[in-house]
Amino acid sequence: MAGVVIIGAGQAAAQTAASLRQEKFEGPITIFGEESEFPYQRPPLSKDYLAGKISVEKTLVRPAEFYDSKNIAVNLSAKVEEIDLAQNTISTTLSETFKYDNLVVATGSRARELIIPGHELNGVHYLRSLKDVDAIRNEMKTAKEICIVGGGYIGLEVAAVATILGLKVTILEMESRILKRVTTEKMSEFYHALHAKKGVDIRCSTQVQGFEGEGSVSSVITKEKTFKSDMVIVGIGILPNSELAQKAGIDCENGILVNENCQTSARNVYAIGDCSNHPNPILNRRLRLESVPNAMEQARVAANNILGGDKKYSTIPWFWSDQYDLKLQMLGFSADGETSIVRGEVSEEKFAVFYLSNEKIVAVDAVNSPKEFMLAKQLYGKRADPEQLSDVNYDLKKMLN
Repeated sequence: MAGVVIIGAGQAAAQTAASLRQEKFEGPITIFGEESEFPYQRPPLSKDYLAGKISVEKTLVRPAEFYDSKNIAVNLSAKVEEIDLAQNTISTTLSETFKYDNLVVATGSRARELIIPGHELNGVHYLRSLKDVDAIRNEMKTAKEICIVGGGYIGLEVAAVATILGLKVTILEMESRILKRVTTEKMSEFYHALHAKKGVDIRCSTQVQGFEGEGSVSSVITKEKTFKSDMVIVGIGILPNSELAQKAGIDCENGILVNENCQTSARNVYAIGDCSNHPNPILNRRLRLESVPNAMEQARVAANNILGGDKKYSTIPWFWSDQYDLKLQMLGFSADGETSIVRGEVSEEKFAVFYLSNEKIVAVDAVNSPKEFMLAKQLYGKRADPEQLSDVNYDLKKMLN
């Protein structure tokens, strides 16, 4: 029996293997990962791990011993170069070929690169892997000024950590406001004010044209100004790692196309996590999500269907971001809302913004408001009275009846 082969060694891959064993699959499970570490969580990389608050071991999805105990073979530093759909095999850089009965592609995503003059200088970093963060942490020990290119969640999380560590931080964002692609103007203004209050210099509508330095970066060039910088973090989005699947002849478009069962266009081949593009029946459109909850749930769906089930992936997307002592929890997409209702006090940094369409809740942004976030998961799609939503003394649980 060839068993299940999983390409990729992130959270989606680890959960697939664990779910297969939980559902009593006794056949071979083999994971192939390009990195040298066992599957680890990426969210802490720009938060607690960057800040030095947790060890590498604390980032692991499961302890290394788990894989031995469950008879799961993990091949690290092993890049898969080819998928042969006709032969049901994969080939690695080690010139080895492995057969599969079912294949799970969980290749994740990579940082979008900024190819401009000076991009190859030392001190210009991307934040995607443990090794990336180790290098950043090492340079932060002696750096005094840091430029962050990109005002998305990763950039803001790094800015928060660097500021707390005492560095002078400048954020350079080409859009007219930070977080423009992912949230509303109201939330952008809140986070802009939060970081400015902490001393971060945020420059919007600013396009980086190049980096300068002798061997290592010492300044960042924009049309308007040159910014001194001991190091640079580039955070301008990520791209799905779908090339391997596309080369094999699997249908791809902004990721690997899958159906509601996480199955690709190829027989016995599944795709999950950041690299997959799936139909969402709740939102009535296709999505490619870059989130841990998505990766974990798709892994469970794929495992169930590999074992002959018919589990459908149908989940409301949710995300989170930690900056300073604030936790932002997001459900759905604020862009789907026609109106917004604030519950709580923005000035007290404890509030939730509910987004409504046709009087129904379609999204929420909750800042230090876990109760509202949890209730929003149950209230999603339900009609809501704006006055009741905005009244902090009104018990939202009554809306569940």
